[in-house]
Amino acid sequence: MSVTQTGTSRPTGSRIRGWKPLAMTAAAVLVGLTLPTAAASPAVATTDAYDDTYYQDAIGKTGPALKDSLHTIISDQTRISYSAVWNALKATDQDPNNSNNVILLYSGTSRSKSLNGGDTGDWNREHVWAQSHGDFGTSAGPGTDLHHLRPEDVRINSIRGNKDFDNGGSAVSGASGNFTDSNSFEPRDSVKGDVARMILYMAVRYEGDDSWADLEPNDSVSNGSSPYHGRLSVLKQWNDEDPPSAFEENRNEIIYDTYQHNRNPFIDHPEWVEAIW
Repeated sequence: MSVTQTGTSRPTGSRIRGWKPLAMTAAAVLVGLTLPTAAASPAVATTDAYDDTYYQDAIGKTGPALKDSLHTIISDQTRISYSAVWNALKATDQDPNNSNNVILLYSGTSRSKSLNGGDTGDWNREHVWAQSHGDFGTSAGPGTDLHHLRPEDVRINSIRGNKDFDNGGSAVSGASGNFTDSNSFEPRDSVKGDVARMILYMAVRYEGDDSWADLEPNDSVSNGSSPYHGRLSVLKQWNDEDPPSAFEENRNEIIYDTYQHNRNPFIDHPEWVEAIW
């Protein structure tokens, strides 16, 4: 490891995660513990484990002050190389029910860890914040940040391409629950919040005060190569409808403990999305 739309509106589906574990260890996640479910509700804070330490300078703030504080906090990270991302994703996205597999983000498929690559049937490294939206490539930094890199089937990854996120479109073959059109992509219900929180993490982490572009969310679906990603209003909705899951929380812990030593604050405090935007 090296350190250094406009899419046709479609009603949101009903298969939304609406539960949140109050206390769960990583071990419980890895053995596939199943917890009861309940109706979805607006995203709220569910942990204060890091409030007196990691987030102590952000607590009580809102708006630009909160964003600035979180930027300072999460910018203290270890960068990894693009080649190191392969093995990292095998840990962060491991199937809780099969340690030999990873869970693919959009399709939800469980696939062998060994099938990583660029051929049909393989999984590769999906940049949720598209590389072209800021032209950061795959160099250590935004191009290798595990908080927005996820395993995905090569073909589905290609279909998503560098499209912005929005509701609507035609069903994606081979990835049930996903929809796309000429300029946007809608992921399956159970990872809508994941996508939103990844995009908004990137907007806080990369503010243009280093060698990278200032990444920002907006309400457009035609951002092209501009350092923007949309659609913000939809991402905020997704954050509320799909609160962080045990899988997402466990992923955040692994990245923090083992790889980058920074956290996605919107997984720990999803209500901070509304507080900032």
